[in-house]
Amino acid sequence: MKWTWPLQSGYLYIAGTIGLTVYGQLVIKWQSLIQSNQSGASSGKMGYLFAMLSNPWVISSLLAAVLASFCWMLAVARFPLSVAYPYMSLSFAGVIVLSACFFGETFTPSKALGLLLLGCGIYFLGR
Repeated sequence: MKWTWPLQSGYLYIAGTIGLTVYGQLVIKWQSLIQSNQSGASSGKMGYLFAMLSNPWVISSLLAAVLASFCWMLAVARFPLSVAYPYMSLSFAGVIVLSACFFGETFTPSKALGLLLLGCGIYFLGR
């Protein structure tokens, strides 16, 4: 059996896509909460968007989205799309679990069941 470097397998690229996507979503939520508390309704939608787009953390999340796209391009070059794409739903799981940890969002039994079913679906679709 020939050993391959992990980057050649493609799974690391899928993991990078998922990790960078989750990072970006969490950072935007975090900074949105901070910005909403600072500006309130007085600055309006354009003021809010300008403040967000000039925020270094938000810029890092946009950069993460670009890097995630690069990882995705490398991943789909190594897998059929029908195999690689179901793994992207792991980003939903990551956001749900980490938003409960970091932002105190509710994590209900129905969400846990949904994540379990999602995991089963990924298992069967990835085979």
